[in-house]
Amino acid sequence: MAKPNYQFEKRQRDLAKKSKQEEKRRQKLAGKAATDGGGGSVAADSSSADVAAVANPAEPPAK
Repeated sequence: MAKPNYQFEKRQRDLAKKSKQEEKRRQKLAGKAATDGGGGSVAADSSSADVAAVANPAEPPAK
């Protein structure tokens, strides 16, 4: 029988948790933009910059 790879399982749990939190954040921003009655494109632009910053935190986000 193969040994369980606990590091892989933990990494998968962490990735799932992170993606779930990101989805909640996006829904919250979308709901907030809808109640404000505008500025939806601004929220979309800032969220893509946030994702780029998370992907490579060493580089400053391009504007």
